[in-house]
Amino acid sequence: MQLCDIYLGLGEESFQQLLRSISMGKLKTYQIFDRVKMRAHLAKLNSETLRKSSPRLWARLAEADGDLATDLAQAILVSHLDMIVDVLGFLGVPNEDGFFAKDMDASAYLTEGWQQKAFDHFNTKYAPALLLFYINHLEQELNKEAKLFAPAAQA
Repeated sequence: MQLCDIYLGLGEESFQQLLRSISMGKLKTYQIFDRVKMRAHLAKLNSETLRKSSPRLWARLAEADGDLATDLAQAILVSHLDMIVDVLGFLGVPNEDGFFAKDMDASAYLTEGWQQKAFDHFNTKYAPALLLFYINHLEQELNKEAKLFAPAAQA
């Protein structure tokens, strides 16, 4: 599974929610503002221009623009490091402010059914689109053969 597949699998409405959740301040803090601006082909990057560019960005993701998918994922994830820290802590994955060591095999901490457990635990605290994006992103980072996770229906 590629990052583009995650966006497309979650749907265009979820994608729009993810774009609206990006923090311009966090992009500047993590020095990815200019890269996102360039990759999104925007003369000016702010919340409004990003929101309005959603249809064009969606079309590029549908064409499998992996570089765009990667840069948008970084923008989304750095904007929500608090959620990442919570999820990794819940799963018992050692991390430093949401980041884990490059040589660490985090898959050892992800027991069978971890996606559903994490979703069930956090789906009322965080926006479902954001939580599902992160769960699928984490799985994709650790397992390139992963399938898109969709939560089981609540009884």
